[in-house]
Amino acid sequence: MINATQDTGSAAALISSLNAKKNAASGTESSVATTEDRFLKLLVTQMKNQDPLNPMDNAQVTSQMAQLSTVSGIDKLNATLQALSDTMSMGQSLSATSMIGHGVLIAGSAITLKDGKAIGGIELTQPADSVKVLIQDAAGNTVSTMQMGPQKAGVTPLIWDGQTDAGIAAINGTYKFSVEAMSADTKIDANALTFGMVNAVTPGTNGAKLDVGSAGSVPISAVKQII
Repeated sequence: MINATQDTGSAAALISSLNAKKNAASGTESSVATTEDRFLKLLVTQMKNQDPLNPMDNAQVTSQMAQLSTVSGIDKLNATLQALSDTMSMGQSLSATSMIGHGVLIAGSAITLKDGKAIGGIELTQPADSVKVLIQDAAGNTVSTMQMGPQKAGVTPLIWDGQTDAGIAAINGTYKFSVEAMSADTKIDANALTFGMVNAVTPGTNGAKLDVGSAGSVPISAVKQII
């Protein structure tokens, strides 16, 4: 005769094993179904062979069945959430394709001058009484200083006409720039933003990524402004 207490413990072990698999995210829907089948067969065997003088604990059996139901429900919920996540990711990628061919501002200090025009941007955490942009060449020399005056918080595009502080036209190429912002006599946080054209969109499990030319591949969340 099968000992009901031992078999009940075996059923509990099955539930514990299943829970471990779910916590480790290594179980599959088929393995859950297999475990459910094993549990139910074991439960029927227990009921057929239980000792009339030492019957099964109804509360324990009910608890095990509730655990099995919970684990099965979690498995189905995870599958539903994954499908929803995949759908949202694909929707984001399709939406992001509308950005192809548009310019965007992302975090970065590079600014490219071509034919007397270079585009960049600044990002302020709070309003500033004065903002100054310093543009430097590859050797680190400041070639142009732009006084932008008072600026509000947020993202503001900037355009450099390529004129140096000496009053001559700078040569085409990539420069670096930094931003200095003041509120009264206090320096405030200011970030430089680089400009790039969106060439392509790549779907991914963590969301769509944009090919922004020389700026590389960046997540769509990195875009500060579309120009």
